[in-house]
Amino acid sequence: QVQLVESGGGLVQAGGSLRLSCATSGLSFSISAMGWFRQAPGKEREFVAAISWSGASTDYADSVKGRFTISRANAKKAVYLQMNSLKPEDTAIYYCAADYNLGTPVPTTSASYDYWGQGTQVTVSS
Repeated sequence: QVQLVESGGGLVQAGGSLRLSCATSGLSFSISAMGWFRQAPGKEREFVAAISWSGASTDYADSVKGRFTISRANAKKAVYLQMNSLKPEDTAIYYCAADYNLGTPVPTTSASYDYWGQGTQVTVSS
């Protein structure tokens, strides 16, 4: 059974940083592209960042470029999202997702992903 479990969310002031982690089990992690998505209250789920199976390719939403960094540790079967210079508009539930995908570019649509975590809340106060 595939499981994705996010952690690291919380409450932070604007300008602060958080590091989200996604631990996986039951997944062929080394052949999976991994993504982070988020959903704010009253809004649709949106793409945040993605990384290829090898880590060689990444992609980011324009709204987070230069502030967020996605990375992965295949030996630990985990993916991370370092979030710096956080803004109130970054407030959302953040979801980790996995897609069995060895191609490029990395997938950026939620429909491309096969497995999802339950999410972790990130709240940025002004």
